[in-house]
Amino acid sequence: MLPFGRSIRALKFTFAGPIMDSKSQDSGLSSRRNFISTVAAAAGGLAAVGGALASTAAQAQQPSTGAGKGKAVALNWKEVYFTNCPMVSANNIDQELGWCKTDFKAKGIDYSYFRSRRETDWYPHYIHNLDNLIRFGGLYPPIHVNADIRRTRLLGATWVYEGGCMAVRAGAPLFRMKDLKGKKIGLSKSLNTIKNDWWRIQEHMGIESMLMLNDMTMKDVQIVEFPYPDDWYDDPKMLAPLINPTDLWATRDHKRDLAFRPLETALLEGKVDAIYTQSKVFQHLQEDTGKIRMIEDLSRYPDWKMQVANTPAVITCTDVMANEHPELVVTYMKSMIKVGRWANEFKRAAAVILDRQTFYRDAEDTYQGIKDVDMVPNLSPQNLACIETGKDFMLKKGYIKNDFDVQKWAAPQFLEQAAKELIEEQWKKKSGEKLPTGTLLRLG
Repeated sequence: MLPFGRSIRALKFTFAGPIMDSKSQDSGLSSRRNFISTVAAAAGGLAAVGGALASTAAQAQQPSTGAGKGKAVALNWKEVYFTNCPMVSANNIDQELGWCKTDFKAKGIDYSYFRSRRETDWYPHYIHNLDNLIRFGGLYPPIHVNADIRRTRLLGATWVYEGGCMAVRAGAPLFRMKDLKGKKIGLSKSLNTIKNDWWRIQEHMGIESMLMLNDMTMKDVQIVEFPYPDDWYDDPKMLAPLINPTDLWATRDHKRDLAFRPLETALLEGKVDAIYTQSKVFQHLQEDTGKIRMIEDLSRYPDWKMQVANTPAVITCTDVMANEHPELVVTYMKSMIKVGRWANEFKRAAAVILDRQTFYRDAEDTYQGIKDVDMVPNLSPQNLACIETGKDFMLKKGYIKNDFDVQKWAAPQFLEQAAKELIEEQWKKKSGEKLPTGTLLRLG
């Protein structure tokens, strides 16, 4: 999650067809410039990715056209970069374990966080303008990239049970969704046209779903927009190199920093009557204040499609990497399988690691959130159906311009090859312990 910049102004309109602007009001949030001077590079964005850049390999490695956005280090296939979001994934665990770096080092490849190089700004997390970058993170930005910017390959996904909640003030006389009829619900709006507005999409989809499940539509409520510049991604003050994404959170109490929950201030000040928030993540932190409670929770419904909320977390790479250097993709996927298996076996240890990065209350709350999560990435039919649900919503609501086939986007051959090589390596190791010479297990 990224901090919202500059003062967010509320823009009130009734959601019925085209958005109509009305009176603006100051949201009372801190200015972006003051925020930057306080937290400097640590305020950066681990939740980064989405924008507009050329689709060819040569163009993809250059700054984006127009305002020079999306700068990246020169392409070198002896280097592989990773990026992730502060969410539940094997990559977030591996950034502490270091198994992926070790596996690449054995092949003579330097594996590093994409922001370890000053030449690279934050935009590659959103627009994937770095051919040798692998991203494991939120769903909406990579959908936008593949639809409107450049071709990528979908390598794997991790499903979490987070859905979304409708939050209201603790003392408000609002107890059911139907009580929100005619009331104001907040909706953020990024003014950055380079990247994907994933936060808004998540809010929009969650609000519509909760209204629909209670026999209501957006026409039954007043949507109050909160625009913000969202323009820090190439700010020189934000480009100090970071070796590990966890460095972002080490300098601040991110779980209680309202820069990561900007609409909460508007709710508490009475500018809106309700806001969307994530189930479990954020929800428990907000409830702990004693000032906010939830009147609806999508994670409690049996319909898993209702829980798509910038999830599942997905792994993507460029088609250039997939086509020209498939061995690098397979190496990464082997590491993710190993880390995922470790996390499944040692869930509480994994929870301690993830607690440093995510927005669960604490390590125990993180464990409760991930105990039923399969940490080994996969491309199951259910995951692909959830991805398609998110893609279809983005297309229907105008968040992407072009449609694509999720089944064709998926590239299961890399996951399959990675799993096959791991089995063969394990067999060779085991047989070497029992036989004079280790044998190979031929699969396929």
